[in-house]
Amino acid sequence: MFGRFRWQSGCAAFMILGITTGTIAPLVIPTASFAQTSFTDVQSNYWAAEFIGQLAQRGIIAGFPDGSFRPEEAVTRAQFAAMIGKAFRKAPERQAVGFYDVPSNYWASSAIANAYTTGFLSGYPGNRFEPNQNILREQVLVSLSNGLNYNVSGNTDSILQNYNDASNISGYARTPIAAATEKQIVVNYPNAKFLSPNTTATRAQVAAFLYQALVSFNKAATINSAYIVTFAEPTLSKPLGEPTPSKPVGEPTPSKPVTVTIPEGTVIPIRYEKAEKILVTKDETAPLTLTVAQNVVTDKGNLLIPAGSQVVGELRPVKNKGGSQFVAQKLVLTNNGQEYPINATSEVITKTQTIKKGTNTQTILRNSALGAGAAAAVSLVIGDKAISAGEVLGGAAIGGLVGLFFGKKSVELIAIDPNTDLQMTISENFQISLK
Repeated sequence: MFGRFRWQSGCAAFMILGITTGTIAPLVIPTASFAQTSFTDVQSNYWAAEFIGQLAQRGIIAGFPDGSFRPEEAVTRAQFAAMIGKAFRKAPERQAVGFYDVPSNYWASSAIANAYTTGFLSGYPGNRFEPNQNILREQVLVSLSNGLNYNVSGNTDSILQNYNDASNISGYARTPIAAATEKQIVVNYPNAKFLSPNTTATRAQVAAFLYQALVSFNKAATINSAYIVTFAEPTLSKPLGEPTPSKPVGEPTPSKPVTVTIPEGTVIPIRYEKAEKILVTKDETAPLTLTVAQNVVTDKGNLLIPAGSQVVGELRPVKNKGGSQFVAQKLVLTNNGQEYPINATSEVITKTQTIKKGTNTQTILRNSALGAGAAAAVSLVIGDKAISAGEVLGGAAIGGLVGLFFGKKSVELIAIDPNTDLQMTISENFQISLK
């Protein structure tokens, strides 16, 4: 199998895969000997620093003209195709097709064609490739597993038990991800037990996956990282047939509270059941309570935050970015009612929706929740003072905000998908008590 691939050398030309002035554009570097291998926003103690540095040295990935790498930036399908083309050289397995949304002069058209013919990526129904669509973590792993012809040797379900969120893996992705796990190309930060399969892959995460794929073929040196998932078959805690020691009847079982630290960087998956969309103005603060979507556990399986727990906080404006961000204030555990102050935030959401005079209120507000400012704006612009079609979040009184939007024919609101946009990352270590 090794003979089917040619591996990226350190002397090939490569391109920056980034977004500049609103468009995706390649920047060709003459030779990798001039490649930048250190970046202003990747410190030596950053979890993916070594993966990024090694791939940059090989010319597989690169930074931006301002000296940054932007490790947390999302990767599109076109960008990933270009990365694959720099990392692997593989003989075609199928005939090329022409995707209607990838014109011949598109910067990544050759990379996309190569990724398709070599079996790394496929298109969508209707002959679409969706080059600018962000690629998910599970999609990256499936692509590498399929393109590199990994085969699972163990039991898929047993292997995927490594992940506390295995139930979130799509059906089509389970076997390829199990194979990728056996090959040790899966890298999960900040907790190796959480795959987060349906979150968008970042540049740092893709760098880690690509590097581990090279390691799987002995084409790169092993990096010592606690976030590389190492699969081990389940073992019995005692020999078969050996009786379990019992304590004398009536002897009480000691129960001491144990304090556990949940580390900075831990992601808390959430859901919001009251609405499918939240609308706020760019300047308002709106109270919001979210629900923890699935159990958060330690690497040993101990329950830290049970699903159904509440995170109380508020949406706050981020004026320098023109967006809104959820800021958590309190965590209320559903199993025992304990409350803890928590420092956690979502990403800044900048997606907008413009509401114009004459718009159908029912269409806009169906399954929506509105901040008080957004409710006042909609009421004045559309002329529906009741706002009966949507739920109004608490906070400022609507009447006091009416003057801000009086006479306007349209208003631009921040549009939030709570189940994807409001996933939270813990900003500093905090402790909870396990009983």
